[in-house]
Amino acid sequence: MATIPEAFSIAIEHHRAGRLQAAEQIYRQILAVEPNQADALHLLGVIAAQSGRYEIAIQYIARAIRLKEDVPVFHNNLGEAYRALSRLSEAAACYGRAMALKPDYAEAHGNMGNVLRDQNRLAEAIAYYRRALELKPELAEAHNDLGVTFKEQGKFAEAAACYRRALKLKPNLVVAHNNLGVALKELGEMDDAVACYRRALELKPDYAEACNNLGVVFTEQGKLDQAVAACRRAIELNANYAEALSNLAAALKEQGKLDEALACWQQARELKPESAELHSNLGVALLERGKLDEARACWRRALELKPDFVEAHVSLGNISEESGDFPGAEEAFRAALRQNSHFALAHYKLAEVLGGRLPEKDLAAQYRLLDEAALTETQRVLLHFGLANVLDARGKYSEAAEHLARGNAMQLILRRKRGMEYDVEQHVALAAAIVDVFKPDFFARVRDFGLESELPVFVVGLPRSGTTLIEQILASHSQVFGAGEIKLVDDTMNALGGKGVNPIEGVRQLNRQTAQHLASQHLERLQALNPASLRIVNKMPDNYLYLGLLACLFPRAKFIHCRRDLRDVAVSCWMTHFQETRWANDPQHIASRFREYQRMMEHWRKVLPVPLLEVDYEETVADLEGVARKLIAWCGLPWEPKCLEFHRAKRPVRTASVVQVRQPVFRTSVGRWKHYEHALATLLTALPGER
Repeated sequence: MATIPEAFSIAIEHHRAGRLQAAEQIYRQILAVEPNQADALHLLGVIAAQSGRYEIAIQYIARAIRLKEDVPVFHNNLGEAYRALSRLSEAAACYGRAMALKPDYAEAHGNMGNVLRDQNRLAEAIAYYRRALELKPELAEAHNDLGVTFKEQGKFAEAAACYRRALKLKPNLVVAHNNLGVALKELGEMDDAVACYRRALELKPDYAEACNNLGVVFTEQGKLDQAVAACRRAIELNANYAEALSNLAAALKEQGKLDEALACWQQARELKPESAELHSNLGVALLERGKLDEARACWRRALELKPDFVEAHVSLGNISEESGDFPGAEEAFRAALRQNSHFALAHYKLAEVLGGRLPEKDLAAQYRLLDEAALTETQRVLLHFGLANVLDARGKYSEAAEHLARGNAMQLILRRKRGMEYDVEQHVALAAAIVDVFKPDFFARVRDFGLESELPVFVVGLPRSGTTLIEQILASHSQVFGAGEIKLVDDTMNALGGKGVNPIEGVRQLNRQTAQHLASQHLERLQALNPASLRIVNKMPDNYLYLGLLACLFPRAKFIHCRRDLRDVAVSCWMTHFQETRWANDPQHIASRFREYQRMMEHWRKVLPVPLLEVDYEETVADLEGVARKLIAWCGLPWEPKCLEFHRAKRPVRTASVVQVRQPVFRTSVGRWKHYEHALATLLTALPGER
């Protein structure tokens, strides 16, 4: 029969090899013989903690400490159990006692850093991590934890360096691979982030967090099917993973599956009702559904749960801005800055709302922030565009141009890093394919395939060509609903393809049954937005690409093409911080896009079998009432004078033109390109000659 020391040796071997059940059985046998064996009690507690039974772990380790009070590791491991239960003050006391018994106890210093980080005392946490690493430079976990703290401070480059040091010391430290992926994602290095998450999953295939993070990156890269699959896998691994449900919702939203997304966000919030972030995410979905009051309630609840949640302040400001309440928007953005004066998005939004009226102290604050070395490229982009907005409004065009050049260059680099750069050849090929399929013989074949509904009004053109202004005029009519830039047409086009089929090929094979099914589905979703209106406006500018399909599906719809001096459009696009438009950061991309746009419109003028009203921005500015009357008549509606008061309308406007359309029409927007003639000479020369 083995002695107690021999039994201990066997048990510890099992324990180190991860055979916890075998180790636990031997520890219990030892205690049956020697009930006050402190080391066995301690190690039983360690096994309980490793199995997630933290209350039991506390009981065992506390008994061990009563028997042997001066063993530092006992106190350290008791602290770990308390911390797992978020009993942070008790955990801190345990780590303090461990360090008092053993001042050079590196692990206890690192664990104290973790408690301080949990309490958001980040500077103090960093000091403990640094001390732990002075005592034991090879402590990979402390390097990783220091990186996590830097990440929470927004110092992603420093965080990545820490994770890399941890992995150099311990190449198979799974959590460090995952954390490095998080930092690289924030730095815009998307492909490298994906590689980190994949490595983490090679080491630990059931690592739900890495699956979830993979889904986040895929969503940002526009790889939505892969994003959905990764998030669903995370949920399979952890059915109560609220964050993965939230990220699944984000991917579904980008796929246009808003109802499914909304359901996922609601389920996530039910799982974690005290999560401010999940209330905020649900607010995003409700806003997309046009439920402003419910969205606002979500963000207010988020702020009750987390008063320093700057993103929620900005979201409330956005709702106010979109509704034309600019004082309310300003106050919300300032509330965010009171919580975090370095929050670049709030500075940008403040500049957007106030323009040339931005107080000098705010302008100076943005300049100071721009000089800070720790700023990320994403934050710098926002500040450059915000400063340019203010400087342009003040007539300081050369200074504005400098900031725009820097902001656009940085944004272009970020898009490249994320694998989201504009593909000129791909778009040229798409335009050519559309021209090739939508010919007179095609329209002759499908002449009576569509539905006879007059509900849809499609306002198309280039971004910044006046589409928002035209929609705002129309939506001021009592019988018109402005739906904004909705992606219904994209969804309808993509539905022609199906799995593994190019949508263009789907168009070639279009039959009556498919056409009427798609048109009915499209109308049903459109009517759900506002069942009472006689006309619903979709002002997604890029729908000019799909005029052929829309004419086929809705031959009695109203089609309006917005035109504007291409030089003004080009400059305005270059000056706008677009979220999704990939081609506006590079002058060559702008010129190429405009050439293809012209080619498409010339084609539609020749072959489109439905009437197309073309409205010039310059004419609208010069003769607002004349153009407004023409628009209302085109839609088959009686004239209403309030259409001239479009800037007073309370309906939300969710485009880059949100500030401009809340003002009366001004002639100063015509010929604006002249202010940037020198800075953009190459672009302006490369533009096509006509509208």
